[in-house]
Formats: sequence, C-alpha cells, structure tokens
Amino acid sequence: MDNSNSSAAGFVVIGRNEGDRLKAGLKAIQTLCPDSPVVYVDSGSADDSVAFARSIAMDAVELDLSIPFNAARARNAGFRKLLSENSSLRYVQFMDGDCELIPGWIETAVNMLEESEKIAIVSGRRVEKFPDASVFNTLVDIEWNTPTGESTAVLGDMCVRVSAFREIGGFDEKIIAAEDDDLCLRARRAGYKIYRLDATMSLHDADIMHLSQWYRRSKRGGHGYANIHHIHGSGPDRHFRRELISVIFWGGCMPLAFVFFLILEPAIAMLILVLFGFFVSRTIFRRLKRGDSLKIAFCYGLLIFTGKIPELMGVIEYWKNRLLSRQHQLIEYK
Repeated sequence: MDNSNSSAAGFVVIGRNEGDRLKAGLKAIQTLCPDSPVVYVDSGSADDSVAFARSIAMDAVELDLSIPFNAARARNAGFRKLLSENSSLRYVQFMDGDCELIPGWIETAVNMLEESEKIAIVSGRRVEKFPDASVFNTLVDIEWNTPTGESTAVLGDMCVRVSAFREIGGFDEKIIAAEDDDLCLRARRAGYKIYRLDATMSLHDADIMHLSQWYRRSKRGGHGYANIHHIHGSGPDRHFRRELISVIFWGGCMPLAFVFFLILEPAIAMLILVLFGFFVSRTIFRRLKRGDSLKIAFCYGLLIFTGKIPELMGVIEYWKNRLLSRQHQLIEYK
C-alpha cells in the first residue's frame, strides 16, 4: 500500500473450516499490506484456523458457539474488534476466508473512497482461483463478473467507510444470506453511493465439485432473495423482485403444471417440456455468443433453470421459519 494510506484501512476476514484457503488468504494480506491491522473471525472451525492466524501475529476472534453462526454476525464482531484497537482507521476491507487479496486492490479502493464522503462501499472483480477444477467453479466465476460503475449492491468482499458503516448499524445479524445486499441498500437509503470498480479485487476458491453443493448453494440464494425482498421489496429498487418471480415460475409453476398435465393431459405436459427446453436452449445460445464453450454454455443453461427448484425451497424455508417464528439456520454448501 501507499504509505499515505497504510494506516487508513484494516481487514476483517471471516471463515469456518477453510483450511489452506484461509492460510493463503491471510498470508496474501500480510504480504501486500504489512502495516494494516487484521482481525480473523472464526465461526466454530474444527481445523487449526484460529491457531494459524495467531501464529502469524493476527488477532483472532472465536464466536460464541451457543449462538447460531452467520457471515453478518462474524463481520460485525470483527469490525468491533478491529476498531477497538485501531480507532483511527477510516476504511475496512471485509474478506471471506476462501479469498486472496489481489495486488493493487486496496490502493484502488481507498483512492475511490477518498474521492467523496458520500461513497460508502466499493467492491471489485472477484475471480475464481481454479475455474477449470469443475464446471460449477466456472459458472461461479461467470456469476462474479458483474457490471461496473455505481451499483445497487455488491459482494460481501467489500471496502467500507468506517463512519458510514457505523451510521447504518453494520450488518443485520438476523440475515443468513445476502446480508451484503441488505447493507448496501440501507447505505443507499442513507444517501450514500456504492460502486463496483473495474479492478480485480480477490481470488476466490468456490471448491464446488458436486451437483449437491451447487443446489445447496442455490437454496441459500433463494433464501436470500426472500429475506431481502421482504425487507426492501417495497422500495424503489424492488430488490430481488425479478429473481423471485423467476424462481416461483420456473421452480414452482412450471414443474407443478408439468406433473399435473402429465396425469390428466400428457400432450400439454409435453408442450410444457418443449417450452422449458426452448428457454434453456435460448440461454445456451446466448452464452455461446459470449464466447463460452459448448460444455459451459450447456451446463449454464441447464443448471440455472433446474436450480430454480432448490431456490424455491430456500424461499419456502425462509417463509416457514418466519411464520413459525423460528430462527433461520445457516445454509452451507462446503
């Protein structure tokens, strides 16, 4: 980092059983930003994550096991610990334990935040470290390639202005998925701006090797859609409204209609199947036009649409827990 910014930004890294991924991430921060304070927050890991963080002179916070874990809770705990011992920090970079910092990102992020007090949060391009390890990793890498410029919301790997983060109350610890969207939406409502910068920020290791992991991740996404839309859906952005409509239609209405007519009128069921195939094929051709290989384009189209069913399961789980006044439980895919 530039000497002028070396004391301006600190790091909060959160993790749970990330093993070598966490070690690589912490070492990258230590190498690239040796003067920046770092707090690692552990959510009940069974490996040596905490011991390793402390072995390289980083602060480590172990969350209370009696309270359910989630990323929002971990990030808030890390922020409090970091600022309690480094009160002069103006910015905090949040990192997930399966990510590695890219050279030049912190300089870019801090320079952008320095441009205006109204810029509260900036994020960059997250890139998969092993995109060819599985088709699922490749699809995740595609997902990270979001539009640049002023944004409605960005990833949990973000650099935040300390004063703005405190003003809006940090992350909502009741949210188990898409807590980053919620934070950004509240920041925008408070008059701040959010930017996704055209710069590479971090290497990420999704480590998704099985279809069950992909669908579990999809379920978590559906839960996040329902939760955040319930909080912010009536706002001007109608956040996740479009995604929820897609989930309900493709994950619920279409499969139910297919089964219903398969029993009563098989010809109509076949038409529904043809319609499904048409939209999957259209998505495949769009990906081919963007330069994807046939394998990736095919998997993208098929998994995106079939993933609507577990996404719907996540939506249903959110509303079931809410209506029964149950606490939401973390949905993990690793």
